[in-house]
Amino acid sequence: MESDDLSPCHHPSITYQLYKALMLITNRKIAPPADDKRWKIVDVTMRKQGYSPTALIETLHTIQESFGHVSGEALEYVANSLNVPPSKVFGVATFYNLFNMIPLGEHVISLCTGTACYVKGAGEVVEFMREEYGLEMGQTTPDGKLSFVVARCVGACGLAPVMILDGKVVGRLSPDQMKTRIREWMSHDE
Repeated sequence: MESDDLSPCHHPSITYQLYKALMLITNRKIAPPADDKRWKIVDVTMRKQGYSPTALIETLHTIQESFGHVSGEALEYVANSLNVPPSKVFGVATFYNLFNMIPLGEHVISLCTGTACYVKGAGEVVEFMREEYGLEMGQTTPDGKLSFVVARCVGACGLAPVMILDGKVVGRLSPDQMKTRIREWMSHDE
């Protein structure tokens, strides 16, 4: 009997728990995306919670800490391992600004584009990054020195507009002051 034939859709009398147990027995072990020892750390995280869907956020944190970003391959691996729809894994990974979907540069500017920040000039900073550094949102310079990422909201609306420069929150500045701060910050690295 193929594992697809065991789904509750084909046999409504099978409970979800039984279905899950049968899937664990009939499915082969899902291999990590690459032969990299860091995947063992990720597997330990999932195994500690019995490969339960509730391990999703902790697993994504482990991937972020181990690899520096959460790749598409990692999302697929987690979805398959935890038996969670890929759309949910992607949704969680992209909702929280703690997860990076691309490898980041040596320096990172994270700009809040939530309503309060946008109204107070975040859009001008996006345009400045495009003109001054040739970066669109979510890009890294070719030399790997600078990444420009955006967050839907960093939860500091009272400081709007807000940006985070290498982990340091900077707020309550006009768009022109933010541009000046970015130029100064980048010139320290030259």
